[in-house]
Amino acid sequence: MTRVRNFDTFDAMRVLVTGGAGYIGSHVVRALLEAGHAVVVIDDLSTGHRVLAERNGVALYEGDLGDRATLDRALPGCDAVVHVAGKALVPESVRDPGPYFRVNAEAGRALLEGMLAHGVRRVVFSSTCAVYGVPERLPIAEDAPTRPLSPYGASKLAFEHVLDAYGRAFGVLPLALRYFNVAGAHAKGDLGEWHDPETHLLPNVLRAAHGGDPLDLFGGDYPTRDGTAERDYIHVEDLARAHVVAVERLDDLGPLDRRHAGLALNLGRGRGATVLEVVRAVEDVTGRPVPRRERPRRPGDPAALVADPARAREVLGFQTRHDLRAMVESALRFMETSGRQHPGRSASA
Repeated sequence: MTRVRNFDTFDAMRVLVTGGAGYIGSHVVRALLEAGHAVVVIDDLSTGHRVLAERNGVALYEGDLGDRATLDRALPGCDAVVHVAGKALVPESVRDPGPYFRVNAEAGRALLEGMLAHGVRRVVFSSTCAVYGVPERLPIAEDAPTRPLSPYGASKLAFEHVLDAYGRAFGVLPLALRYFNVAGAHAKGDLGEWHDPETHLLPNVLRAAHGGDPLDLFGGDYPTRDGTAERDYIHVEDLARAHVVAVERLDDLGPLDRRHAGLALNLGRGRGATVLEVVRAVEDVTGRPVPRRERPRRPGDPAALVADPARAREVLGFQTRHDLRAMVESALRFMETSGRQHPGRSASA
């Protein structure tokens, strides 16, 4: 059994965050800065926003991970990498899988080559619960079979294998964090979801409640308690804090009950919420009804994905602090402050 170690001190590090101008990446940057670390960011701004890096006050190297010149500018002096950058839309990956393997697997390998050239061997990777596919049982533990339904999940799993191989061959010390569904925004109201188009559930429910298009409810006949898909939602600030803990403790994870060079941990709350339960939470917080329209199931969507978070608790001492209501309240605060307009369209953003 893996046991939590007593981590009392750590040395401040210089950390490269790939995708650090995006939704999750900007929260990871903020959490690292608040913990006393120095941070630099690489982002090609295809889905990220320069203003989010500016709000964090960090150096932004605009470029692709496959561009060695960009890596050579950003990596010198770094002690670790948090690799958040990637493509993450399940339906899009089903329609056009090529870019997903090119960005999520091949560009990640180029990042590892650049890291090795600069003597950086610590890497925390943003993986996904989509690697599990349809689970045989719930909650899902890390030793569950990995049978992804979508090219998105397959490309993330492929890079987990790349990390394992580079760990064996070159001494890279990797940790893959398998995210479940991330939601919410920063308590200050200046960081949050700014996707165009928006595909995540919570901001779309909030927009529907505030006069936007009705919510598209994909599938109402799943084998769940109300027929809608069930997911394990984790607050983005909890998720970001897990990355800080992982970076600070990465060196100590080497001897910890590893069956291979890599290590994967689930990041979730260990409890699920259905789509209709998220809708009701939004209606409760806002006092507004959420109009919705039923659509067919989307390919690649399992009925339920709920994490067993025990291993993250045992290995990192990590536990979540925020519930679903807190996610709704923080996302609403962001929407009501800086989130109403897309940052690329507003000079005041």
